[in-house]
Amino acid sequence: MPRHRGTYDPKSDEPYELSRGKIENLLKCEACFWLERARGVKFPGMPGFLLNTNTDTLLKKDFDAYRGKGPHPIMVAAGLEHLRPFAHEDIEKWESSLQFGASPHHFNTLHEETNILFGGGLDDVWENIETGELHIVDYKSTAQMRKEPKPLDETFIAPPEDPKEPDYKAGYRRQMEMYQWIARRKGFTVSNIGYFVYVDGQHVGIDGMLDQNDPATAWMKFQTAVIPYVGDDSWVEDSLFKAKEALLKPCYPFHADDCEYGRFLEQVAVIT
Repeated sequence: MPRHRGTYDPKSDEPYELSRGKIENLLKCEACFWLERARGVKFPGMPGFLLNTNTDTLLKKDFDAYRGKGPHPIMVAAGLEHLRPFAHEDIEKWESSLQFGASPHHFNTLHEETNILFGGGLDDVWENIETGELHIVDYKSTAQMRKEPKPLDETFIAPPEDPKEPDYKAGYRRQMEMYQWIARRKGFTVSNIGYFVYVDGQHVGIDGMLDQNDPATAWMKFQTAVIPYVGDDSWVEDSLFKAKEALLKPCYPFHADDCEYGRFLEQVAVIT
């Protein structure tokens, strides 16, 4: 079956592929979503964060060694010895974010009401050994450069106490909830509790990173933590209806107030 992706074609009967990231874009700014998906506008690209990608790759190897067998030591240390990395024949396909719509064996679900094939790429899934319930897991890497780093606990991914402050972790929480929704649509029993596996590059009290015995080698020390998050995916389906409505709009919607692209275009319009 031919795949319907890229610029939206209202004449196509094939399911239109929308990734988790594109829905996140919609939630941030409907105008940017419409320009890219409905009109094919290419936005400026961002450089790849390859160090973050590498930490994800190494964490996958860590948990793969215990997949389907038992809890990883970091689970035991976090009091989660009843969990283990989930073993499934499609687990590698679930991790393929760039090809999420390639087959039903990938991590996606068809939303018949909008004809949107919605999906993405999972970092991991953990299984409750006692109940069989699944927990969505997301790997995150960071480096806090402040003199007194914040603790890696629930407060680290929670909304800021001051509603006027930017909520930098909102997208992380929404990603977790979108993946919980998709996994449930794929027929699995999924816990509302997901887990963020954080690795935080350290600098306080660290003398350096070059190996004095082998100057061609350098080391970075990370603090690690498993942070639970209770998700609520009740909003996800509505976002797909909103996406379909946006795709069918004949004209340019308004940019969000905090959209950087929208502010840039306004400034350009004033100058020209």
